[in-house]
Amino acid sequence: MSGLKKIEVGPGIVWVEVPEADLRVLCGCPADSVKHMMLRGLILPTEIDGVRSETGPNAILLSDVMIQNGAFCNLGEFPILQMFYRQGMLLPGHPGNTGRRPILIGRSEQLKTQLQYIYRGNYGLISAEELQEAGLDAETAHDMMRLKLKFAFGRIQHPRELFETRGLADEPVEIKDGVTVRRLSLNQFEFAYRGETATVDLNLPPFEIHECPYTLGFHQIPREYFAVIHSGDGDGWDIRRPSMGAILVYQGGIYLVDAGPNLVYALNALGIGINEVEGVFHTHSHDDHFAGLTTLIRADRRIKYFATPMVRAAVAKKLAALLSIEEEDFSDYFDVHDLALNQWNDVAGLEVRPIFSPHPVETTPFIFRVLAEGGYRTYAHLADVVGRKILEGMITDDPAKPGISRDWVDRIMADYAEPADVKKVDIGGGLIHGFAEDFADDRSRKIILSHTALKLTDAQKRIGSGASFGTVDVLVPSNRDFSRRAAWGHLTSYFPTVAVSHLQILLNCPLVSFNPETILIKDGAISNSIYLLLNGQVEMLSGDSRMRSQLSSGALLGELAGLHGLPSMETYRATSYVLALRMSCEFYLEFVKRHDLFGDISRLLEIREFLQRTWLFGEVVSTGALNRIANQMSLKSFNAGETMLVGDRHVGLIRSGHAMRLMGGQELEQLGPGDFFGEETSVFETPRLSNVFASKATEVYTVPATVLGDIPGVRWKLFETFHRRTRACSELRNDSVKELVWRDDYSVNIQRIDNHHRRLIQMSNRLIDASRKGKADAEMAEAMDFLMGYAMYHFAEEEALLELYGYPEQPGHAAKHKRLLAQIRELEERLVAESMPADELLAFLHDWIVNHILVEDRRYSAFVNEKGVY
Repeated sequence: MSGLKKIEVGPGIVWVEVPEADLRVLCGCPADSVKHMMLRGLILPTEIDGVRSETGPNAILLSDVMIQNGAFCNLGEFPILQMFYRQGMLLPGHPGNTGRRPILIGRSEQLKTQLQYIYRGNYGLISAEELQEAGLDAETAHDMMRLKLKFAFGRIQHPRELFETRGLADEPVEIKDGVTVRRLSLNQFEFAYRGETATVDLNLPPFEIHECPYTLGFHQIPREYFAVIHSGDGDGWDIRRPSMGAILVYQGGIYLVDAGPNLVYALNALGIGINEVEGVFHTHSHDDHFAGLTTLIRADRRIKYFATPMVRAAVAKKLAALLSIEEEDFSDYFDVHDLALNQWNDVAGLEVRPIFSPHPVETTPFIFRVLAEGGYRTYAHLADVVGRKILEGMITDDPAKPGISRDWVDRIMADYAEPADVKKVDIGGGLIHGFAEDFADDRSRKIILSHTALKLTDAQKRIGSGASFGTVDVLVPSNRDFSRRAAWGHLTSYFPTVAVSHLQILLNCPLVSFNPETILIKDGAISNSIYLLLNGQVEMLSGDSRMRSQLSSGALLGELAGLHGLPSMETYRATSYVLALRMSCEFYLEFVKRHDLFGDISRLLEIREFLQRTWLFGEVVSTGALNRIANQMSLKSFNAGETMLVGDRHVGLIRSGHAMRLMGGQELEQLGPGDFFGEETSVFETPRLSNVFASKATEVYTVPATVLGDIPGVRWKLFETFHRRTRACSELRNDSVKELVWRDDYSVNIQRIDNHHRRLIQMSNRLIDASRKGKADAEMAEAMDFLMGYAMYHFAEEEALLELYGYPEQPGHAAKHKRLLAQIRELEERLVAESMPADELLAFLHDWIVNHILVEDRRYSAFVNEKGVY
């Protein structure tokens, strides 16, 4: 029998098992990896000493990268919950609790990120100070912490107390009993045991995404005035259905309630393009309601994000931990709208009231209502509620002990019981979910039982209904054509100079629908129609390249070929039910000529067609957004061997030619048409770590970063590439390079502050590099400005953190920051007046940054950690 087993579970997920060592490693953990293991029989129900339990992994190998092809790669929350509770590794008295802890394996940076993400996933906001910072008064924050501690069995524990970790390097690292693993290259690993080896590759091919564990089919959803589309009734363990969620249709617009795993599949199955989504209402931050946020980021505008401040704060902290970004960056991807708790909030006529629900993390179910003839129509979405008996068992009148007051319990249960036309209820049971029997006397017109992997019992069926994926409850039917309203919005954006009365001519064209997997326009064929996509998604397959894109609402299909009477160079294929405005090519051409638009459209078309064929811009970017980008691009030429500089506030997009990214004379990457560079300085304001040289004569479009920063889908791809390239640069660096190097010993055990310190070291190295190479004064000054500006930002953030938690030495620490800023200003003056040897500059910056971290910052580390901040 082989001692080392390997099973390919799915794209980006591999199972490695060594039975003799009692080791079972889940390699890669994207969303719903637990369900994939269940489907493959790697997690099975069992019984140990008469106690129900499950088999499953006892170790996780983390991906080297946080995101691939737009989706999270390291969502360990549910695999870890499965180990702790369903295998019993954390349950007192459970036979699966042998004292052995789960093992996390990965690069040190990924281990720290994962631990912080799990920490925030377990507890959300971890102190009264953080709750007050999110807007709660001191008394309410105190009561919230009492309740949170009750769920946490009296103590908030950092995950490092619950795990073993194995940091990966280039040399083999022992996991357990002679089983080793080593990292071969980016996302490629080799396991070894007694002479046997198995190679694991967690890289996803281009355009491929992690698979959905269940089949959804296709559904055609009407755009009503007010309706509820049921997009999930399962939980994080249900292998047959998506996790609990819903989609509201209001005045034809699409609003999500939560964003669970596999959201991209759910939207496509329902015929909803990502650009159709107006906003998301978020109940809480657990992965089965959180993992789909990256799907929403891929829109061509910031989708509205609605949540109470405490939920938004918990979500932003978890996302920041998962991606090693600043919490403030959340607003770069979403248009944030805070909702007042227990009040009716007006969202363009849709009224929503968030109510509080006890949960380990901050949670607010929602009640929605719309005014109609005969009074309000209401929908209540009670995700992650708690059973009455559980709550009553948590009651304590002692304000110094964990628990909840009787008065608060009564108010919570009264909110749960508020009647609605349709009420969707969590009946998952256990400590943190609801029970159907609590709603046996509920006066709502229709109750839907949800958030469970189990079949409904006869008793539950007498209380509430089920709602399979794609079913719709229409609360207020529509007497308007919202599809033509959407068409009107796209046409006015595309033709801003055409009078309203003339646009009506186009708007009068017919609406046509297509079934899933239908070809609208075929590569090589001459089409007699141009289509404005309104609902659903269309896949564009380029005939002369490997590029393919998912197009959503607002995309204009076949315009270039249609205007010129040429065969199409792409195939456009519906991936869902699709609704489009069909304009005949002849009619559209006459409209364009009549309004003297042919020249402008032809110019934009040439650029837009190029952009659509690139990975950066091709997916879900509407025609209007592509036009805005095209209008602000300029073309720049470089000769062979020339350094390709496009300015620190621009991204370069190669139109023709070939280039190389080099660092210290070593080649990092080959770049060709459609590839881009410059994102580190232009978007993420990080010093340039490498240079790009033209291998031959090359033409480059320069795109202002301000244009790209407003398109979340593009910014997200830039972010993914930025991290991949930063990782490649760091792997080339070695001890022979005379520069500052981050070491784990420098950590202050607070993820956000460690990230700041890493950034300061990067910026210092840029200055040292410029000095060593004798760069021009302008580049030295620019590097100095970067370092000074970021140091001021970091010191201000650090001081605010220490003040928030009442660090007694905060005034003295702030005074040291002032002295450090004075020293760096003196350095700046010296560099202006005279040259400074690079080794001397290195020594100065080492003392200035590293010594302050090792001596001063580590003094407050334990104090802040005791407050629960890591």
